[in-house]
Amino acid sequence: MTEVASAPQRAAEPAHGHRTIGRLWRDAHAAGRPTPAYAIETEAGWRDVSWEEASRRVDDLACGLLAAGVGHGDVVAIIGRTRLEWTLLDFSLALVGAVSAAIYPTSSGQECRYLLDHAEAVAAFVEDEELRERVRACGSLPRLRHLATFDEILELEERGREHRAAHPEALPSAEAAVREDDPFTYIYTSGTTGPPKACVIRHRNYYEMAATVDRLEQFVTSDDVLLLWLPLAHNFGRCMSLLGPHAGFTVAFCPDPYAVGDVLPHVRPTILPSSPRLFEKVHAAVKAQFDTATGSKRRLVDWALGVGYRVGALRRANRPVPTRLALQHRLADRLVYSKVKERLGGRLRFAISGAAPLGADIAEFFHALDIVILEGYGLTECTTACSVNRLDHVKFGTVGPALPGFELKIAEDGEILIRGPTIFAGYLKDEQATRAIVDDDGWLHSGDVGHLDEDGFLTITDRKKDIIVTAGGKNVSPQNLEVALKRTKLVSHAVVVGDRRPYLVALLTLDEAEAERWAAEDEKTAQEAITDDRLVAELQRTIDEVNGELAPFEQIKRFAVLPRDFSLDHEELTPTMKVRRRVIEEHFAAEIDQLYPS
Repeated sequence: MTEVASAPQRAAEPAHGHRTIGRLWRDAHAAGRPTPAYAIETEAGWRDVSWEEASRRVDDLACGLLAAGVGHGDVVAIIGRTRLEWTLLDFSLALVGAVSAAIYPTSSGQECRYLLDHAEAVAAFVEDEELRERVRACGSLPRLRHLATFDEILELEERGREHRAAHPEALPSAEAAVREDDPFTYIYTSGTTGPPKACVIRHRNYYEMAATVDRLEQFVTSDDVLLLWLPLAHNFGRCMSLLGPHAGFTVAFCPDPYAVGDVLPHVRPTILPSSPRLFEKVHAAVKAQFDTATGSKRRLVDWALGVGYRVGALRRANRPVPTRLALQHRLADRLVYSKVKERLGGRLRFAISGAAPLGADIAEFFHALDIVILEGYGLTECTTACSVNRLDHVKFGTVGPALPGFELKIAEDGEILIRGPTIFAGYLKDEQATRAIVDDDGWLHSGDVGHLDEDGFLTITDRKKDIIVTAGGKNVSPQNLEVALKRTKLVSHAVVVGDRRPYLVALLTLDEAEAERWAAEDEKTAQEAITDDRLVAELQRTIDEVNGELAPFEQIKRFAVLPRDFSLDHEELTPTMKVRRRVIEEHFAAEIDQLYPS
């Protein structure tokens, strides 16, 4: 039987023609909010950026674009890390009706050429000289008329001020010509299973996505501070950058994803959106610290965790916490939980996890430490999200119920179908692919497999394309196995292989800190620890535990510990840290073959 779930529709639709990103930006500035719009790190320390300053710069940039001959329908690429300049350019392009094409700064020269050519970009803004040279070296791009760095944006702003003085009606006229069904941006899929496709996202799609938060009670407020490190070329990060102005909270930029740990104590965010990798790393570090505790300290940790798990279970069941247990919880918070909270800035209200699955045990562990992680789900094709857990109703291991205005349906083959106001306009220059993913009734075919429970909470089990079919014809979901294997703090990444093979095997990479700890105990190097008998035996115990819950055809028969972790540099991870299976299987083909002796 087909499973269907939907969230309540909103009370009233906004007036047609006004759901543009330019309107979103104008409304944000007109609100007169006292809190800063943005926070950025400079050589002198962290600096707040007011709504007035941000609005002035966006206007100047928009006029500068018009002066440069960039206007309605023109495509402009932005290639850079998560910085204020990226966002200001994004809004200025929206005001004049130009279309932003978001490109990851980690893209190779060949990828840049393909994307710039495919998008028919007339201009590109790149973060620095290195990226400019990469674009210049990638070959002829006859449509590309302008190529500037973020540092040169100030010159464009100055040109914009001059243009506005000479043509005061130019920008208002350009804004008035923008329609809600116009393309706002092209977001390219990350290409985990094939070449990237450009998702055409309309103004009204992202406007509706941002406005969804209005129908989620007590979710965000204008007093919140959100730390944003997610790449703006990805729909998750882009959504957060638009949600900030709409809801009125402060967005603090962290361009370097590896510096998040250093930035957290300075920004002290109340909201932290991230892919699961950050939470997995923090979980592993905290678990390792707890495991080294002995004597009275270890008894204190065990007691505090026990209290936390009991309180967490009651809260998730919406049951009252007895007075005695509540007092114990406050004491445990002061003695144990607060130390972990400080690692995340000390005032986090909640975190949001998306882009990949988060282990339920990790979410429960953080909840036991009084830290809430809300897992959500969506695709670029539905303009970021279609479901998310709520602060007042969370089920770990699920991605929550449908967002307001969305419908979820499970097809006969288990595929998740999505319908709502944010479904994209289609793939650029690929009508066949568009027809294949959106049916005549407006349902988006996600390519993911899952199920809905009696409360409408969605659980993702795997990608249809990632499902392994063994040589014996058995279907296996590798994603679930991989999440289970990462329960041990030793494992950094896990990839399960076995398509058209007689049995399943696993490729494992080690957590760097844990590998060094094991190596130090045995007076070995981290590289030597890979073959350490004790370490291999510990990994085997983890696999045995996972196998103990599975049918024989689902069990992992052999595994290999790889000499290094997967990396962005080797193109084995997407910018949001999802594994690229095809690339990994190519890079480690020899190791896989050794796990299948003839």
